[in-house]
Amino acid sequence: MIAAYLVLLIPFAGILFFAFAGHKQETGRLNVRFNAVTLAATVWLAINVLNNGTLLSSGKAFIVDSFNVYLIVLTAFIGLTTAIFSAPYMAHEKQLGKLTEKRLKLYYSMYQGFMLAMYLVLTTNNMGVMWVAMEGATLATVLLVSLYRTPESIEAAWKYFILCGVGIAQALFGTILLYYAAVQIGDGDNALLWSVLFDNARQLNPEILEIAFVFMLIGYGTKIGLVPLHNWLPDAHSEGPTPMSAVLSGLLLNDALYAVVRNKMLVDGATQSNLAGLLMMGFGMLSFLVAALFLHRQKDIKRLFSYSSIEHMGVMTFAFGMGGPLATFAALLHMTVHSLTKSAIFVTVGHAAQLAGTQNMERIRGLIKTQPKIGWGLLIGTVAIAGFPPFGVFTSEFLVLLATMHSYPWLAPLLLLGIGIAFAGLFRHIQPIVYGEQPEGQLPIKANLWPVMIHLALVLWLGLAIPDFLANWFSQATLLISGSMPL
Repeated sequence: MIAAYLVLLIPFAGILFFAFAGHKQETGRLNVRFNAVTLAATVWLAINVLNNGTLLSSGKAFIVDSFNVYLIVLTAFIGLTTAIFSAPYMAHEKQLGKLTEKRLKLYYSMYQGFMLAMYLVLTTNNMGVMWVAMEGATLATVLLVSLYRTPESIEAAWKYFILCGVGIAQALFGTILLYYAAVQIGDGDNALLWSVLFDNARQLNPEILEIAFVFMLIGYGTKIGLVPLHNWLPDAHSEGPTPMSAVLSGLLLNDALYAVVRNKMLVDGATQSNLAGLLMMGFGMLSFLVAALFLHRQKDIKRLFSYSSIEHMGVMTFAFGMGGPLATFAALLHMTVHSLTKSAIFVTVGHAAQLAGTQNMERIRGLIKTQPKIGWGLLIGTVAIAGFPPFGVFTSEFLVLLATMHSYPWLAPLLLLGIGIAFAGLFRHIQPIVYGEQPEGQLPIKANLWPVMIHLALVLWLGLAIPDFLANWFSQATLLISGSMPL
């Protein structure tokens, strides 16, 4: 478990370093190095899990299994690529006068704080600590959303803090109910350890766990952005710095869904029913359809893709709720390809907004002519996230559709309808942005599109052929989530 401890210690050291020495000129590069070392530690951790199976720390405080290990590596990878994009982007924002040295120091410190919270959510074995880590992520991102200190960004930060604070309070009550159910069957000191709860799920009071899950779904569902708990997400995306949007869509939403699925596994074992799954399916389908419709009404390019994130989180929630090997495998794959694609899109969106000097889509035009790399990156990213073959999003959505046709065939037309509406909503906006008339007075900017190319290449690869090691991880995680394989 040394690698797991390093995954937590490195970003913690990053917080302290940037808080006290974050004013140096090479701060952006140092942030990249911190994330690169963390990625190396996560790869080491993944190799250990691959060779030895589930890892449990001596005090049972941390657990790394086939479900969370690939999310840990994915988190570190996106954290690194976003840091690579972040360094020149934030330096340019400082040159424009949007940031001071003090705020830039706060940004990099909170970037590491956010990464630490995400790793803690994924590695902790204690459901109470998971809640604390999720709240820590909220506090870190509140400071990032309000970084520019404009009236709009401060309003968005307060909205985010209040809505997610109320939501996470519901998750806390659900965690208390989970503890109450656990102490009735065993040692109170270990009552919130997920591994202990999972092993003894059949002995837990099913009625209490059903009520607890409702609060958990509402609480963590607020962080996922499930409709009607989603109002904070578009504002947070549109007003905060673009690198924050990349990690929010690519990481935070995944981790909140991870917390819901961990709780669903306990409820399924206790109740031997699909009540939790049906609730997730309902919220997931509602989020998917509503977000697809709202794509047509957006004027801000970052709000456009924030609603796209809500749409895709709805698909994942629906698939995990449906359960079964095929739907669960598809949901795990969709978590991966969506994170890679959406973070790549926000990189191109950030550069496009800097080029135009605004996030208003009516004033972002002719990117292919103005800045071909940005234009092609945004176009290909949109094609990928819309579910065009042969990209990985097409593969995962196709698997979700197949699972739906097998288990709930009457819902398949709604899925197809939502996909069609979302496709139309994205491309009615993107077509003029990419191919429209080139506006006057726009000077080319220096764009760092290496993260975009790497992410989209990976998504294309996952659409053509999933590597054996990743397919095996997904298969083992599928068996674990579905209850077919013990820890």
